[in-house]
Amino acid sequence: MRRRRTVKYWIGRLHLWLGLVSGLVVLVVSLTGCLFVFQKEISERLHREWFFVEAPRAGVTMPLGILKAKAAAVLGPDRPVANIIIYAQPDRTWEFLAYKENDSALTYFGAVEYYQSVFLNPYTGVVTGARNYKTDLFNVVKYLHWSLLLSTRYGQPIVGWSTVIFVILLITGLVLWWPRRWTKALRERSFKIKWKSSFRRVNYDLHNVPGFYGLVPALLISSTGLVFAFRWAAGFIYFVAAGTVVPPRLAEARSDMAVTVADPLQRALQEARLRLPSAARYMVSPAAGRKGVVYLYAYRGMEIYYDYDVLQFDQYSGALLDHRRDEDKNAGEKLVGMNYDIHVGTIAGLTGKIIAFIASLVCASLPVTGFIIWWGKKYKRIDKFPNKEPGPMV
Repeated sequence: MRRRRTVKYWIGRLHLWLGLVSGLVVLVVSLTGCLFVFQKEISERLHREWFFVEAPRAGVTMPLGILKAKAAAVLGPDRPVANIIIYAQPDRTWEFLAYKENDSALTYFGAVEYYQSVFLNPYTGVVTGARNYKTDLFNVVKYLHWSLLLSTRYGQPIVGWSTVIFVILLITGLVLWWPRRWTKALRERSFKIKWKSSFRRVNYDLHNVPGFYGLVPALLISSTGLVFAFRWAAGFIYFVAAGTVVPPRLAEARSDMAVTVADPLQRALQEARLRLPSAARYMVSPAAGRKGVVYLYAYRGMEIYYDYDVLQFDQYSGALLDHRRDEDKNAGEKLVGMNYDIHVGTIAGLTGKIIAFIASLVCASLPVTGFIIWWGKKYKRIDKFPNKEPGPMV
């Protein structure tokens, strides 16, 4: 008489087939996530001369407009400076970036026409290094993680839906892991790896035990990944926090040529420093078009991106036109703004990055150990019944 198949059996089948469908993408995305977590620390160790200078005692930096002109001369006339990263830390170089993309391309290398930066000593204007982000190892790793080296239009949906499947796998995995009875023997099997057992048993434990311990951070990383991939996910998070899907109306300032000064960028930076002396770094986006404004983002942390003010300046006079403070943002804006920092762990500093690294490593191991479990069961049945087709997994 055939056994009646339980709900847990069908959850196991769902877990199996979803894992086989998404496993390769999950493996690639998880491994690249591991590699990217500490990219800042590794890059600064390998190319310290790019990022650090000996600060003079006087500590007076050159005007920002002059530094921008020096960087523009290195980048070339066809690659205008799009962003400038300025640090309050006195021994840091300043970075000038040029970027242009092609929305119609199929692959990452076609979608990014150029993505280059120049590092300058802010006290002397001397170029300390140049970086081609388009072919830079960590940027390639980032876009492999982001879109499998396809353009965002084509690669992001693949990564996004694979992440949706992975979230389902984590939930169904918890159901399958949950012991039927909380006996001492079952607790031992559920919470400990039996290293002295056979390879198949160790592999089974490596799938179950780290999968359980890494469940919460893995769900957090996966969920924040969905916010990048899908507008509906970002909208849902915004609605949960703010209670509305309608974002606040933001000021739309315009530049006016009536008043001009010699170095409006320097004036804007000075104003930002006076207003926000505790900022750890600033990102300046020069104006686009005749009426465009200079955007200046003042971040309070060296590596985090959520805690910042946005200032708008007249591109001709450097006069402040608008200042939107971080505390003026609603809860939805703040939570969505935290998404990147939660995703990579920087919101909790070095501890958070270590947790993100370990969780990503566990996520990368799950498709591998899961595949080995399936393969072993499949061929165990073939060995046992050589003249028959393998039966269903139970």
